[in-house]
Amino acid sequence: MLGILGVNGLVAEFWDLVDKMKTKGYGVSGVTRDRVLEKFEKEGLEGDIEKLKGVFATGSIDNSVEKIGLRVSRIVRSKFWGEDVEGEIKDLSAEFSSGLVKIVLENLATEPMKALIFFRWVEESGLCKHDGKSYNAMARVLGREDCIDRFWKVIDEMRSNGFEMEVETFDTVLARFMRRKMIKEAVDLYELALNGANKPAAKYCTYLLRNIVVGKQLDMGLFSRTVKVFSENGNVLTDSMLDTILKALRSVGRFKECNKILREMMAVGFVASGNLQRKIAFGLTSAGKNYEASEFVDHMESSGSDLDHKAWTSLIEGHCVSGELEKASNCFKKMVEKKGVTDAGYAVELLVNAYCLKNRAVDACNLLGDYVCQNQLHPWRTAYKVLINKLLVQGGFKDALNLLGLMQSHGIPPYTDPFFEFISKVRNWR
Repeated sequence: MLGILGVNGLVAEFWDLVDKMKTKGYGVSGVTRDRVLEKFEKEGLEGDIEKLKGVFATGSIDNSVEKIGLRVSRIVRSKFWGEDVEGEIKDLSAEFSSGLVKIVLENLATEPMKALIFFRWVEESGLCKHDGKSYNAMARVLGREDCIDRFWKVIDEMRSNGFEMEVETFDTVLARFMRRKMIKEAVDLYELALNGANKPAAKYCTYLLRNIVVGKQLDMGLFSRTVKVFSENGNVLTDSMLDTILKALRSVGRFKECNKILREMMAVGFVASGNLQRKIAFGLTSAGKNYEASEFVDHMESSGSDLDHKAWTSLIEGHCVSGELEKASNCFKKMVEKKGVTDAGYAVELLVNAYCLKNRAVDACNLLGDYVCQNQLHPWRTAYKVLINKLLVQGGFKDALNLLGLMQSHGIPPYTDPFFEFISKVRNWR
């Protein structure tokens, strides 16, 4: 691959691959070097020529840290740990550093117990004093389901020695925990990282919360711990975070649990925007979760976050969608009591449409008339038009006529067109 890249003039890609090979303990062969040098010379790439020659001049092929690390890891992997393994490693006469230890541990990632034995031995034998780099490398190897106790022991030891968890360690181990559905361990890791020097970005909180709510069981204890440690470290929960969580709840059929979620978030200072209140209101009532919808309203009012008229309208709309007309009417009544009728136009239209679809235009007319007379409600012209059309179809001619008077009293041009058509049909029939 190096030869293909080099002789085709892909210089940047060539050096990228050289670097990646070095991290794995591999060097550039003499044959490849000669082929690529010839190309570099033709192109006049003096800097790259010197750089490639330098790979060999510094002995990087045989004596680089990466190559030595690969040799050590092969020795450790080849047989059971014992004096013979220790002797072979010492015979290499390598100068051990935390960087070399890190490379060995990375190459032993699939054999965590051998990696741990090497990690302990190399310090006990006086070959190397562990620092943050080697501790983090060991933690990344042990951060898996079958080594979880040893993982936490190394983490505790690392912190007691004054070293911090690196971002790479957090990212690697968290991803592994999540793949294995180890949610509790993921939350433990997140708490530890947030209370350290290298704090994870806010996106990880959303990522964790989303995975908690879609888990096999909704663990509110883990949810509460996550939002609490997030806020205690000076972070603020946002609308986008709750929106993501609500979508996750809906995806697993748990939307009715949104009240529990909202309470935990509000306990650390979160205030849901009107837009999210509307989403929750509609989501609950449209799914027929009437108890949860009432609970939502009560909780918002008790917390001082009164629903605005749009949120009340969303509650009504949801009831209409689920076919709960009486509940929709009762909800409208509460809305008028709390918010008045100034912004009730759309809610009235929703009710009228819902009643008419159920062939209950007369009931809709009575409902509208009561609110017009008692609460000075001013319906929109579109609501009048729908209701008049349906009344004429459903045998409510007199009620439809009365609506014309209401329209006039509100300064709305009377909707007379359907009456002419209705009367002409009656005459023709006679």
